[in-house]
Amino acid sequence: MRTADVRRDTKETQIRVQLNLDGSGAAKLATGIGFFDHMLDQIARHGLIDLDIQAVGDLHIDGHHTVEDVGITLGMAVAQAVGDKKGITRYGHSYVPLDEALSRVVVDFSGRPGLHMDVPFKAGMIGGFDTQLTYEFFQGFANHALVTLHIDNLKGDNAHHQCETVFKAFARALRMALTPDPRSAGVIPSTKGSL
Repeated sequence: MRTADVRRDTKETQIRVQLNLDGSGAAKLATGIGFFDHMLDQIARHGLIDLDIQAVGDLHIDGHHTVEDVGITLGMAVAQAVGDKKGITRYGHSYVPLDEALSRVVVDFSGRPGLHMDVPFKAGMIGGFDTQLTYEFFQGFANHALVTLHIDNLKGDNAHHQCETVFKAFARALRMALTPDPRSAGVIPSTKGSL
């Protein structure tokens, strides 16, 4: 079972992430930011990852620390669950539309963290979620899951649609990259022999 249970506590946030990479998409989410929970649910459902995220943060200040630290903790949990990466597909990509919006996400479980993100949000807030924090979430994830991540919103006039297509495409790309490749079972997918 590719599972993980990671707890990360700071003076700003207390976060616990439990996940199963080979799940059915079940989600139990409580971050205190409704729209962010909705986006995390997309990761679970479209990535077929069972995901339980419980977060208590300093929301009386704003959502920054909570969103960023959930990204960090989720990245740590994914890295733990995927282990030595033997037999995974390694690369994943997805295009996802939602009405007028279209986003593309490409991920490489390279062991080298990096994020390129080009999402020109049409609004600063979606409900209680600051759209600037989307970058902080994915930066935290990439740095701690040790992945290279490219995120591009190709079209979109509605910030909700833009953000949702990003998270859904991310989920589908993760699902592809983490799927075991039966042709390379037990093999690390790298000419270097390690990732």
